[in-house]
Amino acid sequence: MRTLSANLFAVLLMCALAGVFYVWSALESRLERQKRSFLASDGGLFHRGLPEDLSTKTFRALLAVPAAQRPAQNLSSQAASAGSPHYHVKGDNKRSARREVTPVDKGIFWSDWLEDLFPVGFTHEHASTWRNKGRRSRVVRLERGCGRISNQLATFADGTKACVRYGINPDQVQGETLTYYFASVLGITNLPPLVLSQLGRHSEQWAAVRTRIDSLQWSEGTVVSLTEWISNLSGVVTPAPLRQESSGLHPLLQGLSNKTTAELVELMQWTDLILLDYLTANFDRLVSNLFSLQWDSRVMERETNNLLKTPRGDLVFIDNEAGLVHGFRVLSMWEKYHSSVLSSVCVFRRRTARRVAELHARRDARQRLLELYRDSEPLSQELGFLSDEHAAVLQERINTLHRHILHCKERYGQL
Repeated sequence: MRTLSANLFAVLLMCALAGVFYVWSALESRLERQKRSFLASDGGLFHRGLPEDLSTKTFRALLAVPAAQRPAQNLSSQAASAGSPHYHVKGDNKRSARREVTPVDKGIFWSDWLEDLFPVGFTHEHASTWRNKGRRSRVVRLERGCGRISNQLATFADGTKACVRYGINPDQVQGETLTYYFASVLGITNLPPLVLSQLGRHSEQWAAVRTRIDSLQWSEGTVVSLTEWISNLSGVVTPAPLRQESSGLHPLLQGLSNKTTAELVELMQWTDLILLDYLTANFDRLVSNLFSLQWDSRVMERETNNLLKTPRGDLVFIDNEAGLVHGFRVLSMWEKYHSSVLSSVCVFRRRTARRVAELHARRDARQRLLELYRDSEPLSQELGFLSDEHAAVLQERINTLHRHILHCKERYGQL
């Protein structure tokens, strides 16, 4: 009996020791994992487990990778966006090896490493090719699909599509067209290529859809615009730093360095958009949302008018008909909202700010725009150009924007 009791005690003792060993092993394993995590987050040895796409990581995650081992974030290796082979990202990333660890450089400019990731958009070569095609391609179908019913989605003979803008008044087509070319003057390439066409009973381009044109009651001889139709786009909500409850997008914005790479690249595009809309007095985008706040407190949480993005997150500025001509005509109604939106931004792309400074110094915005417009568009004479009064308004807005950039530089430039 004593022997049996002793054996039973020994078995129980061994089970207890095995249990302690199991718990200790699990605890040791957990401590080791926590140690590795701590080393990684503290800038130590982080050799494995880093996802290929850093866009889903916060900006501070870049600090977790030794400089020599940081993978290049050249987004050109990813598939082209927007369901189109012609919306490009930069393929040259020479500075990736010496990327800075801050999103803002010299106080008010987006850092060079972010510029390396900035979407090239619609290149000059692609735009030129598409415009040539848009002028000579036969339209075989017109249907709804480009906003208001007066606009139509056109299908060319080769199956590609374009949005046709038939303005309720000439201001709309003129504003859409001149905004496109003025964006080119600024170096902003987020606008789809555009070409003008003239409706005519004997026009070969429109012959196959003559019955549809008659049913739409489009007038003979009217100049319309065609813009490249981009598939697979989605809506865009105004980022938090640009909403009314925020202090604005400035270098001291809390949490700016914690933004993901994708969020920072999108914010860069928003700064270009805000500058373009201010200069052209386009009220039919962020400004209209700001205006609507007086009766709709959640308007900023919904999609922004006339702004879409590709699956990669690159912004596409569409339907710019309210810019320049009509926007200048009703400027007194919207100016306080334009000024409010502009004052919310104190971080800029260096290239865009440089273009603004040149236009301010030379005071030749009208001449540059006119030359580009006439050289690029055979129907420029038929559609017309800015009046002298509106050209002066454009130059004054350039001067105001330049002063705003200098004010931001004085305030944040020493950071």
